[in-house]
Amino acid sequence: MALLNVLANDTMFKNISKIIKYLGMGLLTIVLVVMIIGFIFIKTSPQLGANPSESEKKEFAKSENFESGKFKNAIPTKLDMGFSDMMTLMGKYFKGIKGAAPDFEIPVLKTDSMKLNQIDSAKLIWFGHSAFFLKLDGKNILIDPMLGKVPAPHPTLGRNRYSKELPIEIEELPSIDLILISHDHYDHLDYGSIQKLTAKTAQFVVPLGVKAHLVKWGVAEERIKEFDWWQEWKYQGIDLAFTPSRHFSGRGLNNRFSTLWGSWVIQGLKDKIYFSGDGGYGNHFKEIGDKYGPFDLAMMECGQYNELWSEIHMMPEETAVAGQDVKAKVVMPIHWGAFSLALHSWTDPVERLVKSAEEIGLPLIVPKIGEEIRLSDHYKTIDSWWIQK
Repeated sequence: MALLNVLANDTMFKNISKIIKYLGMGLLTIVLVVMIIGFIFIKTSPQLGANPSESEKKEFAKSENFESGKFKNAIPTKLDMGFSDMMTLMGKYFKGIKGAAPDFEIPVLKTDSMKLNQIDSAKLIWFGHSAFFLKLDGKNILIDPMLGKVPAPHPTLGRNRYSKELPIEIEELPSIDLILISHDHYDHLDYGSIQKLTAKTAQFVVPLGVKAHLVKWGVAEERIKEFDWWQEWKYQGIDLAFTPSRHFSGRGLNNRFSTLWGSWVIQGLKDKIYFSGDGGYGNHFKEIGDKYGPFDLAMMECGQYNELWSEIHMMPEETAVAGQDVKAKVVMPIHWGAFSLALHSWTDPVERLVKSAEEIGLPLIVPKIGEEIRLSDHYKTIDSWWIQK
């Protein structure tokens, strides 16, 4: 009997060993398949763009913002998290955040091409997040036109836009004189949107290095102008200046800091606008305000923040202070209202900013997506549209 038990146990052990072996081989096969698919995607997907050439990097080396083959922030900035922070963050992502996205249809006001083409006082239309249509002195300008559904290189790698529709679809937009890009992250530079906009756009204005992406996507080099920080340019009566921000760049696994990032000063005959792009708080806001302010309107980043990356994305309270630093007559929060890219509720940015703005006496405008914003009005609209009525 003892012998039979030994043989039975030995047979069971062998069967278990076979199962574990097969499971291991299956898991290894899955990992290899995923790696192969990932490798093919990275090598063939146009969404990732292209890296600047060696000759372009030699030109970048003339910039004081380029060092050891990479662009850098003006002040030391932490981006990397420790292992424990990463594990904590992943756990929270899997668990989810209450109120991460709207549980109702947020209001989106529709417009049309004919209305946008009317030549009158300067006006903006917000598409949510950081995307704008700007009408200034008769010119049609788009700012960070991420007009796609998912801010990621593939739809399975991100969450959909909150709203099902845009104020106006890309195909219905009028001819565009200028497209301004602040940096090359997916929620600001969208391959699909650029593909649809190229044929109707006269000029692309981008940070150093971003031209490589656009050229790969079919935009002619002569229609692209690259900027370093503090570089100025006049385009058909519109004065532009590319100004610093405290952030980073990159669209792939190994090209972080390969292109520059920043903010934009846009000045017409009467109106002056500041667009912050992305970035953490720093003394660059005061420098910009001293050099180019005051601004009739400042669109200031407010959203997708976390204490773990507070040096590259402002907290709402810092957004209010930065608005004062740049000497804005009116501030509008951006980088919220369209996508969930961080572990806070979708309304947290605007609620905290409204409170901070009231405390320091900062004029604030919080328009609906698609609402016409006229710079001549300088009005305050806070009707809490983000709360379901």
